[in-house]
Amino acid sequence: MQNAFEAAIASALSNFTVTFFVLGLLAAGIAMAGGPKPVTGARVAQALADYFILFSIGIGFAYNFVMHVLFGPMAAAFIGWADSPFQSEVGWASLGFALVGFAVFKARPGVQFLAVLGPAAFLWGAAATHAVQMATTGNFAPGNAGTVFYTDILLPAIGFLLVGLSVRYQAGRHGQAAAGSGRSSPAAAL
Repeated sequence: MQNAFEAAIASALSNFTVTFFVLGLLAAGIAMAGGPKPVTGARVAQALADYFILFSIGIGFAYNFVMHVLFGPMAAAFIGWADSPFQSEVGWASLGFALVGFAVFKARPGVQFLAVLGPAAFLWGAAATHAVQMATTGNFAPGNAGTVFYTDILLPAIGFLLVGLSVRYQAGRHGQAAAGSGRSSPAAAL
C-alpha cells in the first residue's frame, strides 16, 4: 500500500499543474457550499476565477519557483534539458507570477485578468518551445511533452474564460443596479 501512496504523491507532484487546478475547483466548491444561498451564476463565476487565481497562478507558480530554484537539476531532467543558470531565472519569474496571484486573489475580475495575462504569455511561449523541442530534437520527456505541455496551452485559456465570465456577471450586476438609477456602467467591472 505504501508504494501506491508514494506513486500517487509522485504523480500529483509531477503533474502539479493539473493537481493545483483540481484543488482550486475543490476549494471553489467548498467556498460556495459554505457561503450564502442561493448560489448564483455570478457567485459561481467569481469563486471559480478566485480559486483558479489562488491555486493555478499563486500556488502553482510558487511550486514552479521552488522546483526551478531549489531543485533545478531535477526540474531540468524532468523537462529533458541540461541544468543551467536559466533554471533559476525561470524560477524567479515564476515567483513574480505567484506573488501577483496571491495579491489579486478575490480582487475585481479586471485586475484578475492582468494576473492571468503574464503567465499566459509565459505558458504559451513555453508550450511553443516544448513543441519545437519535440519536433527538432525528439524530446518527449514528461516535463516537455507530457501533461505540462497540454496545461501550458489550456490553463491560460481556462483562466481567461473564468475571469471573463466573472467580468460578464459583474458587468451585468452593475448594469442592473445602474438601470435602477437610470445609468449604465459596464466599465465598473474592470
